[in-house]
Amino acid sequence: MRVDSGHMNPENYEAAPALASVVWWRRFPSVTGSAPAARRATHAALAGWGVEGCGVGHSALVASELMTNAVRHGHVPGRLVELRLTYDLEKALTVEVSDAGDGRPPPEAGHTVDVGLAESGRGLTLVAAFAEAWGVADRAVGKTVWARLLVGPAWARHDGRPRL
Repeated sequence: MRVDSGHMNPENYEAAPALASVVWWRRFPSVTGSAPAARRATHAALAGWGVEGCGVGHSALVASELMTNAVRHGHVPGRLVELRLTYDLEKALTVEVSDAGDGRPPPEAGHTVDVGLAESGRGLTLVAAFAEAWGVADRAVGKTVWARLLVGPAWARHDGRPRL
């Protein structure tokens, strides 16, 4: 099902019942304003799926950090950056940001070595701190940086146990 939200870049929702997951995606211009827009869009998508708790804020932060990196390091003039969210309807959310750039995060990215006082360069360290796993996948053009986080539906408490 495709939903045109009236934005220049339509938001898209896909349901995959055989896989028991839902997917939301949107393309953004490769500009700095796309990072806060990705954060807001992630909050909205998760709220629409009934996800609550600290995992929502962590997911929005991860989406923002991945979008920031894509805009800074994967910018290709005239090309858009895509944010894709896949929720398994239980506990796992995969955040993917795809760009057309050739560069890849360096092997040491995401480690906490010497980033405490840095003014920048902490994005993937934050991603690694909040994600269960993260990585980079090649595409025909560019790459996708992804992170998998644990989140829960509205009925879950912050510690993951069901509310009684």
